[in-house]
Amino acid sequence: MLPAMEAAAARAILARVPGLNAGHLSALIAAADGEPARAVEPRAARGVELPPAARSFLAAPDEPLVASDLAWLATSGAHILLYTDAAYPALLKEISGAPAALYVLGSVAALGSPQLAMVGSRSPTPAGRRTAREFAAWFARAGLTVTSGLALGIDAASHDGALGAHGATIAVCGTGLDRVYPHEHSGLAGRVRSGGALVSELPPGTAPLRQHFSQRNRIISGLSLGTLVVEAARHSGSLITARLAAEAGREVFAIPGSIHSPLSRGCHQLIKDGAKLVEEAADVLAELRISFSKERLTTNQPAPDRPPALDKEYEMLLDALGFEPATIDSLVARTRLAPGSVASMLLILELEGRVATLPGGRYGRIP
Repeated sequence: MLPAMEAAAARAILARVPGLNAGHLSALIAAADGEPARAVEPRAARGVELPPAARSFLAAPDEPLVASDLAWLATSGAHILLYTDAAYPALLKEISGAPAALYVLGSVAALGSPQLAMVGSRSPTPAGRRTAREFAAWFARAGLTVTSGLALGIDAASHDGALGAHGATIAVCGTGLDRVYPHEHSGLAGRVRSGGALVSELPPGTAPLRQHFSQRNRIISGLSLGTLVVEAARHSGSLITARLAAEAGREVFAIPGSIHSPLSRGCHQLIKDGAKLVEEAADVLAELRISFSKERLTTNQPAPDRPPALDKEYEMLLDALGFEPATIDSLVARTRLAPGSVASMLLILELEGRVATLPGGRYGRIP
């Protein structure tokens, strides 16, 4: 197999080599006069400093595994993008620890488009989910590709918002691209592929292990001009993505929230540390020096239906709730309404989409 190596097989081997970083790959291909197919030949590796595991794999590739990868590549339509390829995204090349190879399902060209990373809690408030979806739509209409991690919560809302605005979105996955994690996002993954790309540095068959998701965060931030955190607890993985963005010299943005909400503390810490406070999409676009118009951001957005007028007691309850989470006991004290009445009214307001239940028996108003 090795003497008559086809280019596709060579690329599949190079993407599989354990411990191979971008520097190793560049040295190998340079030693092979720029030909990936020759980079897997024994003579190319002789003068290149490689980890022992990488050298062993190149000397004796796992042929059944490589054959399986080639079959998957052929049936799925996936691409392997090597660090030395012209199409490898320029911004990602700039970061420390850039992947030697990427697997791509969808548009390879999308990886080189101007991108904004959007990340946040996997268990956001309804208001946070809505904020992510709306902001992603605005960014998409301004010409930015929205990049996230296909996770539950803010990630999914961000992908969905960009797609809903007929924009592009990229999902960086913490598994091999032959599987979708979480499984319930299979439909969303298909839409992302059609409207952008699914990307992973992990080969087919790789399971969703914890370390893979923290590892993929550097790719999310590395592909992007900046990272926007929508909702995040103080020790959220989203803060790792923001830190990596800052270390790479990229912009970091955060949307503030209630001082009483645990999901605001991570964003508030980022702002204390120098992240740009964001109140509207225009704040991000202006910082990134992306031209836009208010008309463009709101194109094709139907005017929202005016909610039906509320009775006086409901208006009083909403005023008492404000935009800070509160318990029923607090609202009873503020309004002097009976506890049973407050509970019943909150249920009706929740069904109408005006309030949402929050952890700790609290209620929050939806903007």
